[in-house]
Amino acid sequence: QVQLVESGGGLVQAGGSLRLSCAASGRTFSSYAMGWFRQAPGKEREFVAAINWRGGSTNYADSVKGRFTISRDNAKNSAYLQMNSLKPEDTAVYYCAADLRGGGSFYTYEYDYWGQGTQVTVSS
Repeated sequence: QVQLVESGGGLVQAGGSLRLSCAASGRTFSSYAMGWFRQAPGKEREFVAAINWRGGSTNYADSVKGRFTISRDNAKNSAYLQMNSLKPEDTAVYYCAADLRGGGSFYTYEYDYWGQGTQVTVSS
């Protein structure tokens, strides 16, 4: 089993930055890929970014490419999402998730464990 806990969300003005963290416990962290997703009110959960087990391969949604950076520190059992140049449309609950079988999928159904989420609100 894997337990995931997100932190770092909050209220920020448009153009600002936030760094989300995801602390993992349970199964060896360096053995699985990680992803970040988000869900805005009334919308489906959507892919944001993913990183493979070693951190050598990353993928991003087009909407965040060039503004967000996913990273991981296997020694600290943690994954991160650095969010720069934030926009009001980035407002959502952000979730980290563990992909135990793949390299960091775009699809929610391929993730095995999820955190409880952290709210990010970007004001205009």
